[in-house]
Amino acid sequence: MAYHSLSQCIHDLDDQQLLRIPVETDPNLEMAEIHRRIYDVKGPAILFEKVKGSPFKALSNLYGTKERTAFLFRHTLGKVQRLIELKADPSAFFQRPGHFLSTPFTAIKGLPTKSWRKPILHGSTTLSQLPQIICWPEDGGAFVTLPQVMTLPPGEKRIMSSNIGMYRIQISGNEYIPNAEAGMHYQLHRGIGVHHTMYQQTGDEFRVTIFVGGPPSHSFAAIMPLPEGLSEVTFAGMLGGRRFRYFWHDGYVLSADADFCITGVVKMKGMKPEGPFGDHLGYYSLKHDFPVLEIKNVYHRKDPIWHFTVVGRPPQEDSNFGWLIHQLVEPLASKEFPGLKEVHAVDAAGVHPLLLAIGHERYMPFRDPVPEELLTIANHLLGKGQTSLAKYLFIACHQDDQNLSTHDIPRFIQHVLSRIRLDRDLHFQTMTTIDTLDYSGDGWNAGSKLIIAARGPVMRKLSSEIPKDLSLPSSCSGINVIMPGILAVSFKRFTNDESAQTEIAELTKHLESQSLDAWPLWILTEDSHWMSEHLNNFLWAAFTRSNPAKDVYGVKSSFINKHWTCQPPLIIDARIKPHHAPVLEADPAVSKKVDQFFAKGGVLHGKVKGL
Repeated sequence: MAYHSLSQCIHDLDDQQLLRIPVETDPNLEMAEIHRRIYDVKGPAILFEKVKGSPFKALSNLYGTKERTAFLFRHTLGKVQRLIELKADPSAFFQRPGHFLSTPFTAIKGLPTKSWRKPILHGSTTLSQLPQIICWPEDGGAFVTLPQVMTLPPGEKRIMSSNIGMYRIQISGNEYIPNAEAGMHYQLHRGIGVHHTMYQQTGDEFRVTIFVGGPPSHSFAAIMPLPEGLSEVTFAGMLGGRRFRYFWHDGYVLSADADFCITGVVKMKGMKPEGPFGDHLGYYSLKHDFPVLEIKNVYHRKDPIWHFTVVGRPPQEDSNFGWLIHQLVEPLASKEFPGLKEVHAVDAAGVHPLLLAIGHERYMPFRDPVPEELLTIANHLLGKGQTSLAKYLFIACHQDDQNLSTHDIPRFIQHVLSRIRLDRDLHFQTMTTIDTLDYSGDGWNAGSKLIIAARGPVMRKLSSEIPKDLSLPSSCSGINVIMPGILAVSFKRFTNDESAQTEIAELTKHLESQSLDAWPLWILTEDSHWMSEHLNNFLWAAFTRSNPAKDVYGVKSSFINKHWTCQPPLIIDARIKPHHAPVLEADPAVSKKVDQFFAKGGVLHGKVKGL
């Protein structure tokens, strides 16, 4: 159905899909802890009916399962998929015209419309009256975690020229003047950053509107990586099955269907520290200077609902945004990246740190198989859009195994490792940019990338049994199998770069005389047992805690025409370094308090399956 509001969406959920919490809950850590526990067992959406310190209800975990996410868009998802499919291949219409009969009507829903009804102007409030959601103990204050931030270029009045992005907003704490200022965390390469630069050049007032709530498609549109020229308001209308409704008020665009609208002006000078914030990589993003929003008004509809999410070590609720994005854009991948068959940004690794891909090899079919077109595809992926943020990119050849899938992660990685030539297939990009939230590099937003491209026949049989005659230096205190071909090694805790170089040089020298071809990848860690006990531990720690150019080593490493090579094993130093951001950990006292909610006699006892 086409939801007119967030409230209507909530009423559409049955008792299995929605949990109402009627007692007062504290937005300072407590609500987030409840959310995380319910998300972890694939539980229902959560309506907090009494939020301490706020007159407003709050909703989280709406997109907490793939099944519920699909349910929310059950009437429109297929129609939007067909529209995207037709965009990717217009000739498909003539092959299956009946399949695309509804497509023009879907497109019409993408046209925004001015609204004469203005329910968002029902009331006004202040930032301090909003639910002050703090998710992690070291967070710098309360944040808006599902904001829809709308901006327009200078002098522009056409709504289709707007940008709507999801950039976190800090509404309390640090040096912000209470109720008068908020912090805006965004990078200048984002859509809002382009507008920021334009306003700097014109000197005009940079006005911003932040929508919270509204139909579920509106939040999703703010995070969807749309192609150039396609407006978020268009996508929100198509996915929501209802045209985006808006109006102008006091010089700002307001969403007629939102639950809250915050308006303000971005200061062109005088940034302030924003953060820390417990982020989706599983670490804090640290305090940095970001633009400040001078608050003008905070509007709300009647009986509004504050929509929020909780991020942290993946997977979390926002993982299902990624799942839905994949459902929608998969038909476009081969058109956007010629030769690409499949791509998977691994959520358990924090999305950007690890990208898996399968490509076709059509170059030079008459010679011995070597990665050629695979490297062209890999460089294209690392040079465009969201995939440009990838740090490690494993790419395999479709012709080598036509049943291979990037979503079967263990099988995919073993496919690559069984074929990789460490003297040929490692391609580094050094002194480049990485995700701003990734602190594994040498500086903020600075690090390196590694392409691992495998093509050809199986070169080695991967082992799943540690060699009985394996000899290790004293720096190694334990060893465990992660999967066939990959070992986790408990190593000395990292102290400094000089010591690390000496210790790892000793390790690689020690391994030179041993036959380890069946174990082509080793991961150094503080706790090999922990890393090996769950696939997600390996994916998260190995790829978020290493900077390829600095933390990748190998036995008998050398350079051939400036190309780095080694013999097995390839070694990734995934120990925690002093410059890394702190790992997210829940507050023990809050955890104990939340235990009581789910204990016998507690208000949530027996309400959620698995808790």
